[in-house]
Parts: sequence; structure tokens; C-alpha cells
Amino acid sequence: MSALFSPIRLRDLALPNRIMVAPMCQYSAEGGKANDWHFTHINNLALSGAAMFCMEATHVEAIGRITPGCLGLWNDATESALRPILASVRRHSTIAIAIQLAHAGRKGSSHKPWEGGQQIPLGEGGWQTVGPSPVAHKDGELAPLELDAVGLKRVRDAFVESARRADRLGIDAVELHCAHGYLLHQFLSPISNRRGDKYGGSLPNRMRYPLEVFDAVRAVFPSKKPVGIKVSATDWVDGGWDLVQTIEFAKELKKRGVDWIDVSSGGVSPHQKIPLSAGYQVPFAQAIKEATGVTTMAVGLITQASQAEEIIASGKADMVALARGMLYDPRWAWHAAAELGGEVFAPPQYWRSQPSSQKALFGETRFGAR
Repeated sequence: MSALFSPIRLRDLALPNRIMVAPMCQYSAEGGKANDWHFTHINNLALSGAAMFCMEATHVEAIGRITPGCLGLWNDATESALRPILASVRRHSTIAIAIQLAHAGRKGSSHKPWEGGQQIPLGEGGWQTVGPSPVAHKDGELAPLELDAVGLKRVRDAFVESARRADRLGIDAVELHCAHGYLLHQFLSPISNRRGDKYGGSLPNRMRYPLEVFDAVRAVFPSKKPVGIKVSATDWVDGGWDLVQTIEFAKELKKRGVDWIDVSSGGVSPHQKIPLSAGYQVPFAQAIKEATGVTTMAVGLITQASQAEEIIASGKADMVALARGMLYDPRWAWHAAAELGGEVFAPPQYWRSQPSSQKALFGETRFGAR
């Protein structure tokens, strides 16, 4: 049996294979609300053959968005906008649905990537961002306001409320975004966290707020449903967050019952120097898995079925998450299953598409005509 197409269990969530569609920002929401673009995007990738689809970074308050086009889940309107999309997925697919809850912190108030991606000035539709410290992401940008006790509670409570809304929507799992230079990662990294209180300085202090948010979300999300977290294993900057600290963070998360760690890297500093190559982040996932025993997901330049199979079969990670590869080939998991001898879900409307040499690709199927 293919290792990639072997089952895995996350609490009560039984997944038939080890593939997740990674969360991918679409920058296409209106006032935080999902729309017909999200309907098309999500329903399309729900038929990819992956075991789980993780919805894009979904922000817990309006000023926590990366761009004005980012998805949100902070009020009844943003919750209601997602309901018909998820209902359609449930009608036509067996895929598990996760949601990545996020807050951009100092990286908020940005233009969409295809509009340059830089900070939007206050007078041009931007907003005042917040962060662990009043340190701008880039020289010349407006610095964030340092979160005080009231602000810390507001943001933590916003994560909790969004998790409750996710459960009401019937979402199967939550992933907290603690990577790519966004708010929770900003607390971890000494590059962005210059606080002098109990949330800054030492490693235990810098980990404190992200762990508080995790604990608060885990406490309100049903115990039978898994909660994972996405981390940047290194800032790729000397003196920043690194793998050794990430492992310590993972140990604390394990004590709190984290169900998976999705291992990425970078994002907190424009000075990062990332040595890109195929599967370049896999060693980080492997190191965390070996040091802690926590279920890990590998992500980043994983494009080939044989590559994904080797990652799982060799024990370097427990799952793989694909983003851009899925956009380029929305049936990536079908093709991987055909290559590796696996089986994937496909709706009956698509059963006739399996190649003549792959009659078991979609499991037991039948088709008649007269």
C-alpha cells in the first residue's frame, strides 16, 4: 500500500490519505465575507482527492486582515457568507474541512499581492495595525500599536469567538496561524517582539501569548475535533526565531494536546535569506517530529507524487500539504493515486474519467447506459 494513501486519524477525524490542501489566501473577500469566487475555489479543490481542505487564513477581527480582500469570521455576516459554500461542499464531497484562524498583526493593512502588496497608508484606505511591539515590518512603514492588556484580551477573545463560529458552521478542524510573520509568530520572534513584560524577552515569555491563544481555542472547540497550528520553524535571519526554539514551542503545544504542527518558515523579516529547493522545509518537520512525536505536516515545494510518498514512507512527516501545486493541478491527488496505486474519492459524475488502466482509482464504481 502507498504510504501517502494510507489512513490517519486526528482525534475523531478519520482521514483516508495523508494529503491536505494547504490554506491559500485568495484576497477576494468583500468586507471579510466570502463570495462566488470562494464558492468556485473551495468546491473545485474539495474534489481534488485530498483528505482535507484547509480554508485560507480567516481573520478574527477586521484590523487583523492582511489586505482589505482577506477572508474573515468575526461577525454574523462573515459566518453566514460561508454557510452555503460549506453546504455545497458537503453535498458533493467527502473531504474534511479545516479552517486557518489568523491575525496579521503588523503585516495588516497591505495591498493585494497583484497590487504590489505594500502597506496601505491611513489616508488611502489603510488602518492602524497592532503588534507585540511598536516595530514596523519594514523601514519607513507605519509602526503597529503595541497591544496592551485590553488589546491582548480582545484578540484572544476574537480567536475564541471565531472558533465557536467555525464549529457552528460544521467545520471539522481548526489550524491556528502562528507562521509567516503574522501576529502569533510576531510574539515568538525576537525580531518583532521587544516587550519588557511577561510576554517578551525570554523564550517562555515570548511563547506565552501564542500558547494562551491556543489554550483558549482548544477549550471552546469540541474535544472530538482536532486543533493544529502552523509555525515558521525559522525566520532565516540571524538572531531570530529558529528550529531549536520551535522544538521547545512544539513541546509546550504537545502538553496542551495539539493535534498537528504544519511546518513552514520565514515571513517575519524582509531580510530573510531562504535557500529554496524542492522540499526545503521537510527537514524542519522531521526534526520536530523526531524531537516531540507530534504529528507533523510538511509543506513547501512538494510537487511530485514520488516525493510526497518518500516523505511519508520514510517517516519525515505524517502528512503533506500542497498549495500552489494544487492550484496548478486541481486533481493532483488523483494523479498521485494513479501513480502510486492509491484510491481517491470522486463524485459519480466524474467516474467515467478514470483511465482504462486505472479501474480501481475511484474505488468500486459502476456505470450503465442504453
